[in-house]
Amino acid sequence: MSTEAINLGLVFGGVSGEHAVSIRSASTVATALRSGANAERYRLDCFYIDQWGHWWPPAVADAVLAKGTPAERSELPAAPLRPGFQGFPEGALDIELWVPVLHGPNGEDGTIQGLFSLMQVPFVGSGVLGSAVGMDKQAMKAAFAAAGLPQVPYACVAASELEDRPEALALQLETQLGYPCFIKPANLGSSVGISKANNRAELLQGLALAAQHDPRMVVEQGIQARELECAVLGGQQMRASVLGEICFDADWYDYDTKYSDGKSHTVIPADVPEALSERARTMAIAACRAVGASGLARVDFFYEEASGALWLNEINTLPGFTSQSMYPMLWAKTGLPLEELVHELVQLAQESAQPRQSRRTEAA
Repeated sequence: MSTEAINLGLVFGGVSGEHAVSIRSASTVATALRSGANAERYRLDCFYIDQWGHWWPPAVADAVLAKGTPAERSELPAAPLRPGFQGFPEGALDIELWVPVLHGPNGEDGTIQGLFSLMQVPFVGSGVLGSAVGMDKQAMKAAFAAAGLPQVPYACVAASELEDRPEALALQLETQLGYPCFIKPANLGSSVGISKANNRAELLQGLALAAQHDPRMVVEQGIQARELECAVLGGQQMRASVLGEICFDADWYDYDTKYSDGKSHTVIPADVPEALSERARTMAIAACRAVGASGLARVDFFYEEASGALWLNEINTLPGFTSQSMYPMLWAKTGLPLEELVHELVQLAQESAQPRQSRRTEAA
């Protein structure tokens, strides 16, 4: 790696239901990239994507990070009337490597990864394929199934089915999955739009809620199980962290429980047999391979203690970095503190870009 500091661009916010969580994650990552040895390794500029999709330069981004909450229109300089990407703000074209800290659609689903790929600028995290497959729960579950990885029973649902034949759809899901069950939009995270159903009325209500967020939905059979998580880091060679367990008193791990202080706590390392831990770590890496993820990912599991059954729940290719997020905590407990973790993520992005750059040079 060159001794000259690299100009990094951290981008956060985005048109997503997880916009506010992205701000909290970005604050953590920005602090880590500006601390200790990283302050000498990197020059960091932050860029903010507002809730309407407009990109803003470092002065605006730093103000949003300092405030800690989404910017309202009245707090922003004059913006284009049309929503969406209008071009890069000042300073963005000087960025040598991008660090996306975006959660949910328009940031975690391969769209911004495609933009960076077209620019031929390296970036942290999975590429277009791994991001898109990892984000869409229907595609993700299909990839896991093709790889022979265990999952709880589930069904894929389209919003059009709910509109055309709601009662028949409900009967089908009751027969296939029973109650309780969980209804999830295919392309959201942080438990946004997710609900638990114990009867038909709740099922139909949950499907209607999920359909407001995404026309593609997944319904999963509810099981009594412990929730375990594992962090994965690497490119061609991947390694997995110790396991963590999410403990909470609520009926299930919803958005409020996940992001409110005192409503949940983590146990790291999880109190499970070593053989189970090793099996989960192996499965976590296999899950990354199945969807084509690289760089970083958090893989979540259901563990039924009585039977010893372990099921994949989902993969998150841009996990949170808030003070309550498992990904950085898992690596800290594995012996990789936050400052070194983000440094390694940047190094992985540089390394993954080298083969592509070599191929372009040879073609020229």
